[in-house]
Amino acid sequence: MTDYANSPAAAALEPKTVPPFAVIPGSQVQEVLSGREKQVVELVEQTYRTHAAGDSVNPPSYFLRFPDRPSSRIIALPASVGGDVGVDGIKWVSSFPDNVASGIPRASAVLILNDRATGYPFACMESSIISASRTAASAAAAADWLSRGRGRGRPRRIGFFGVGLIARYIHTFLAETGWSFDEIGVHDLSSESAEGFKGYLERSGTAARVTVHGSPEQLIRSSDLVVFATIAGQPHVHDVAWFEHNPLVLHVSLRDLAPEILMASTNILDDVDHCLKAGTSAHLVEQMVGHRDFVDGTLADVMAGRVSLADDRPVVFSPFGLGVLDLAVGKFVYDELASHGQLRVVDDFFSELRRYG
Repeated sequence: MTDYANSPAAAALEPKTVPPFAVIPGSQVQEVLSGREKQVVELVEQTYRTHAAGDSVNPPSYFLRFPDRPSSRIIALPASVGGDVGVDGIKWVSSFPDNVASGIPRASAVLILNDRATGYPFACMESSIISASRTAASAAAAADWLSRGRGRGRPRRIGFFGVGLIARYIHTFLAETGWSFDEIGVHDLSSESAEGFKGYLERSGTAARVTVHGSPEQLIRSSDLVVFATIAGQPHVHDVAWFEHNPLVLHVSLRDLAPEILMASTNILDDVDHCLKAGTSAHLVEQMVGHRDFVDGTLADVMAGRVSLADDRPVVFSPFGLGVLDLAVGKFVYDELASHGQLRVVDDFFSELRRYG
């Protein structure tokens, strides 16, 4: 016999109210997240577990491209995450590389959070900081679990290939979650950017020796942990021999490595279906070999002990960046502000709330 009182049909008939709508600027996002890197990493890890358990909806990202501006794009990442987060929404993030020449960041983003009961949006928040934070948290989590799983101890030499906002956030998240290094290498196509990042590292108080490398090979060969955070649209690192010391590689920008390098490595993704799309290096491997056997598992698999990691080959982590992570971090920010009465609510944002006028 059906328990109607607890059925979806009964829930749909329960009285509902429209939530207030808040606008959350980047200054508030930054204030909430600053100093809470360890907490955000734990949140991202739990969201990966929730996603792996099937308590999420994370459809493919939608890429808006422009024939007259081929290097630019805007991406929509709709998602829904359950667990303790319980929110729906979408991130709308743009990447306009030509911005850098004008002295403004390449990427900008907003995040919309939707109420699960009514579908009404209840927050619009600046999301470049959320995006950078969840990316850095994902990278820090992967660095921890993948180095832990190999039995070689934490790497003491790190190299940053690409030195924009994401690289800076990854360094911050590593530092704030207990990582320390003897050497930090830096490489970027722009020597000015490389020197600027070196200055940032030195101002951050690191005890590591910081070196700007003039070539990709120098950076990779001198690093046990390599972070790729570029805007590359296609592979530009092809020599498998550069990785013969079997480093841990955080392939955050997804398109830097030639298929041959991935085929010679242990490959850990954040989500297999998402990563094998949109011309990523992993997608190119699949197209070349016609199967997915080169994928060893996901980070959630590693955390659950379902995947073992070899010491005799490089380990490459390729995270496509899931919308559920943005929602989890965004909802965390919202809840913190709401609990302290700091939401900036827009009164009468929804003006047509009477169905029959």
